[in-house]
Amino acid sequence: MIKIEKILHCAREAGQKAGAIHKKYATGKRAFSTKSGSYDILTQTDLEAEKVIVDYILSEFPGHNILAEENKYVQSDSPYLWIIDPLDGTSNYAHGLPHYSVSIACAYEKQIIAGVVFDSAKNEEFYASMGQGAFLNGHKISVSENSTLKTSLLITGFFYSRGQEMLDTLENIRLFMEAPIHGIRRLGSAALDLAYVAAGRAEGYWEYRLNPWDFSAGKIILEESGGKITNQQGKGINIEASYIVGSNNLIHKDMLGILNRGPLSM
Repeated sequence: MIKIEKILHCAREAGQKAGAIHKKYATGKRAFSTKSGSYDILTQTDLEAEKVIVDYILSEFPGHNILAEENKYVQSDSPYLWIIDPLDGTSNYAHGLPHYSVSIACAYEKQIIAGVVFDSAKNEEFYASMGQGAFLNGHKISVSENSTLKTSLLITGFFYSRGQEMLDTLENIRLFMEAPIHGIRRLGSAALDLAYVAAGRAEGYWEYRLNPWDFSAGKIILEESGGKITNQQGKGINIEASYIVGSNNLIHKDMLGILNRGPLSM
């Protein structure tokens, strides 16, 4: 098995390279197109950032597998899988809202062992590796100690569908507001949402229907900071999970209790 330190170093270097692409286009014209007629959009930055990440990783680790948002890659029998979102928060980026990130995780035999979430707009780099803690710009981070929903700030996100799933998500928000809780935010980058919970900036996060590249790096960063991440039934998640609930651990049971009263509890 390759040393995790080497894996993490590669992820961080790739994240910085992608962040440079973010910055390259951030102040210019940010043309975008929609994917398959949905509200999910694509920019040139997504494509260029993914290419620079994949090229760098494969130059360091030829034969490793790649799972990324924008393109499909030939798979080998390697036990290593890199899970990449070159620009998480593309809608924010396309509109000039400075809240987006690059998310890179590496899994060994489907267990995430290292991850980085880099916010190029704020120059904040969150990263973690298995058993070594979580860090923000070189400083160790840990989750909030707030233990009640009443004192908690939660973050959520919406799936691109504007149909029943959107209405169901709004119903879950209503249930939380009646709990009551301190507040709810919808920021637009799942990777950063999880990193913010890890850094104690919020107590919990939930979102229905996420892809592996949305949460994999955030998962290990949150767990290594002392937090917890499960599905809506409280069971551990893998790299194929969809419904994500993350917290500082102290309010996790209360969050699940409310979510399992809602319409998306299945």
